[in-house]
Amino acid sequence: MIVALLRRAWLRQGGDGGPAIPLASIAIASPGMSPDADDAVVRQATENDVSVILSLVRGLAEYEREPEAVVATETDLRTALFGPRPAVFCHLVERAETVVGFALWFLNFSTWTGRHGIYLEDLYVLPEHRGRGYGRALMSTLARQCVARGYGRFEWAVLDWNNPAIGFYRAIGAVGLDEWTTQRLSGEALTAFAENRHLFRRGQDQ
Repeated sequence: MIVALLRRAWLRQGGDGGPAIPLASIAIASPGMSPDADDAVVRQATENDVSVILSLVRGLAEYEREPEAVVATETDLRTALFGPRPAVFCHLVERAETVVGFALWFLNFSTWTGRHGIYLEDLYVLPEHRGRGYGRALMSTLARQCVARGYGRFEWAVLDWNNPAIGFYRAIGAVGLDEWTTQRLSGEALTAFAENRHLFRRGQDQ
């Protein structure tokens, strides 16, 4: 059975003066395993990991059947994750000094609970490394962070055809919010709305 061997690491919440928060770096191993057995660890990403993070993002987009949708660059990710005031964070699974999976996340906020939460933007493990508990380890790390910080929720989205992922999420106790649908403005629609072209139309405004 997989167990977590914990050691302390630290993450600043973002911005000058933010509190230093202890995190767990998880070694995935079982007592009595041989030296050549699984020695993967979950760790925080560093700036040196930007290129592999982008590669994993592209791998996820291909799995989700939208490889052309990724327009992010290494510069974009470096700025978002490691700029002066980062608001996006990333954990990696590393095995034998090779990164094999990642979880990229940020904070959200619920006015109903009055608390922050974690929103998991991306979770991906390379196909050849699946079935070892790496996705579970990444999510467990973030769940532990939610509890340690007093956050109220840990949320993410999943494609409705991704039955293996949905089955996994149900197994860990997550529930689907089927009454909600995601709404998005992007591209020309976002630009047009920002330029006030669609404001004050009767029957459509909130």
